[in-house]
Amino acid sequence: MANWVRLLVLCLCLASAAPALSRITDASVVRDDRAIILIATPFGFGSDGYIDIAVKDFNYWHKGSIDLTQIGFFVTTSEAEAQLEIDLAQGTCAFEAENVIKLLTFDAVESNKAAGSELTQLSARLADLIKDYHGGEFSLFYANCQKLAVVSFDIRVALYNVRGNGIKDFLSVGEDMLPTVFMIMFVLFSVAAALWGLVLFRQRKQAHRLHYLMMVLVGFKALTLLSQAGMYHLIRTTGHPEGWNVAFYVFNFLRGILFFTVVVLVGTGWSYMTPFLRDREKRLLMVVIPLQVCAEVAIVILDENTPASRSWFTWRDILHLVDIICCCAILFPIVWSIKHLREAAATDGKAARNLLKLQLFRHFYVMVVIYIYFTRIVVYLLRSTMPYQYVWLSDAAGELATLAFYVTTARLVV
Repeated sequence: MANWVRLLVLCLCLASAAPALSRITDASVVRDDRAIILIATPFGFGSDGYIDIAVKDFNYWHKGSIDLTQIGFFVTTSEAEAQLEIDLAQGTCAFEAENVIKLLTFDAVESNKAAGSELTQLSARLADLIKDYHGGEFSLFYANCQKLAVVSFDIRVALYNVRGNGIKDFLSVGEDMLPTVFMIMFVLFSVAAALWGLVLFRQRKQAHRLHYLMMVLVGFKALTLLSQAGMYHLIRTTGHPEGWNVAFYVFNFLRGILFFTVVVLVGTGWSYMTPFLRDREKRLLMVVIPLQVCAEVAIVILDENTPASRSWFTWRDILHLVDIICCCAILFPIVWSIKHLREAAATDGKAARNLLKLQLFRHFYVMVVIYIYFTRIVVYLLRSTMPYQYVWLSDAAGELATLAFYVTTARLVV
């Protein structure tokens, strides 16, 4: 049990922020006195990367004089964020910290407002702002170095790279392979669903309800990948998912519920070993499924808001906590089945058969543990440690691990 506690703590410590789906971000900051706000999550820029900013409805409240040149927006590299935190802790203004590139301050916004223009726009080409620039991963921040100053404004941010043909590409460098990755995985999961359906058709007399439920799960997983491929393709060309995110939410919601349900049912031996669920297993399903619903709701809230929202990081933490709780909970029915089979092997006359089932359940337990560890920790480590140009490999690794888990599970329950 101590090992699982350590694993849970490690997973929570490694919880990462899910990237917002849209690359054209609209955010509202209302009567906010925070010293620094993350406006846009890290974005990989190529050699011709741009940041477009549009600010309107700017207002501020402050007793006495105020220096609006100390309030505005800047970008910095992911590597420099650690030093930025140190500088801020020492009381240094963010605009005076190392490796910070100032983009727009509110003195220009106030000047435009005084001249009758409610909208202030800036299009910044990173190659024009940074010496010896060849690309990199940058985050966009808002900073307020005027203590007790309260600010309100609306902002629209577009992060993109310009291709050689002059077309804007709103996908981050490192994400440009994701539409292809998701489409390939859609084909692989579709083939897997078709093959599983063929197996069930040929062995329909021996097929159980659980087998058909597994085929439905693989089908929803394939549809989830198809919606992701379409979503990222539209983000690349328009900056918005334009409806594909709704399909993704629906299919991912159903897939998530079915996944945890199937793993719990396989772990209890329902349908192919016992024709019923025990009371404690029913109670577990009644806990895991609502928690998974909460996780999917949190995903929607997280993706439809920007990091500028005060509740964004709270929802991120809730999402990862619920996900880890669900993943740990689905291990209990497997442990219960192993214990039940071990006791049965020692008391009834079918020791050999029960020992064979016991071995299968142990294999399934180890497989679930490896899957959880890989998809929740190893994939995150890949994403956080690899060069930003290759972060798509972490998504590919996660999807391949999921396919391998599904295929291996199907072999165990046949």
